[in-house]
Amino acid sequence: MAEFTLELNDDQKQVRDWLHGFAADVIRPAASEWDEREETPWPVIQEAAKVGIYSLDFYAQQFFDPTGLGIPMAMEELFWGDAGIALSIVGTGLAAVGVLANGTEEQIGTWIPQMYGDADDVKVAAFCSSEPDAGSDVASMRTRAVYDQAKDEWVLNGTKTWATNGGIANVHVVVAVVDAELGSKGHASFIVPPDTPGLSQGQKFKKHGIRASHTAEVVLEDVRIPGHCLLGGKEKLDQRLARARERAASGGERVKNAAMATFEASRPAVGAMAVGTARAAYEVALDYAKTRTQFGRPIIDNQGIAFQLADMRTQIDAARLLVWRASWMATTGKPFTSAEGSMSKLYASETAKKVTAQAVQILGGNGFTREYPVERMHRDAAIYTIFEGTSEIQRLVIARTLSGMPIR
Repeated sequence: MAEFTLELNDDQKQVRDWLHGFAADVIRPAASEWDEREETPWPVIQEAAKVGIYSLDFYAQQFFDPTGLGIPMAMEELFWGDAGIALSIVGTGLAAVGVLANGTEEQIGTWIPQMYGDADDVKVAAFCSSEPDAGSDVASMRTRAVYDQAKDEWVLNGTKTWATNGGIANVHVVVAVVDAELGSKGHASFIVPPDTPGLSQGQKFKKHGIRASHTAEVVLEDVRIPGHCLLGGKEKLDQRLARARERAASGGERVKNAAMATFEASRPAVGAMAVGTARAAYEVALDYAKTRTQFGRPIIDNQGIAFQLADMRTQIDAARLLVWRASWMATTGKPFTSAEGSMSKLYASETAKKVTAQAVQILGGNGFTREYPVERMHRDAAIYTIFEGTSEIQRLVIARTLSGMPIR
């Protein structure tokens, strides 16, 4: 088991520097353009694929880093470049994690490569869980999956929303209800293969931030998929549902549903994204404060500015430490007995909002314009406290874990 350490090894440092160079040389110069266009930056994704960043091999190497720091390190550097473009590059990863968390070895080997394509023909994937009336309240999910035993097919009907890459993805991973009586424990995840009839893109959202990342509704109308597209297989599903029914009848321990298994695995990674955005804004503010003069001296000479920057850096480092701890715990199999995964996501996302707002304030009028990147970073940072579990939900998870009480 890898010991927890705050020191990256030589291989990790080399990867970090490589990613930082790509973020600085490719992502940042394109950030403003694709934010204004509000379109998927396919050329940038293709460049990432050409150098090996947008690939199954790269993410597998980082995912299986024995220290657990590969993924958060990668997320921080890419999102330091730009949150919208970075999310377009890594958004497929959430669908891949959904398959890794719930799928068989055969399903993992079959579908994850199709999510990425190759450097000459890049593809993306989408994880579809949220619905118009079921965001944080996953028990209210209405999308249904009904098994047609005669044809060994599942039939999916419903509408998903807030899906990154929704409708433009080559592969969609869809969470649906298979047993409504079990609430959120009666959910399962399904692969919808490319060009499956009945799946279409609904509304594409025009967003406050991360505008280079495609977010849309996904509509499922009598979508028929083969039985082998149920992640984990039907035998495993039937066993899990039987256990859930027994526990529900006896009032025993609950089992995790498919969507929550995916979100638990990804929360520290989202925290790392927030750290990257916060760090980027802090660095812009620090450089600006050193060069901007008022009353005959750099504004960093004023305690009112210098103390803000000191707090910003302290909060960023604290957030990174929480993310690294949670990532190491997840990789080494240590249980989140105090909801450490949610802690990391909560603190890092709140830090990103606060730090980017302070950066705008330090830049003053310039910070409020699109001539400087902190305006975009501030808009981007808002999403971290919302997606993959709002800050309120993270606090609920932490409070329930610490107290053992069903806090509502």
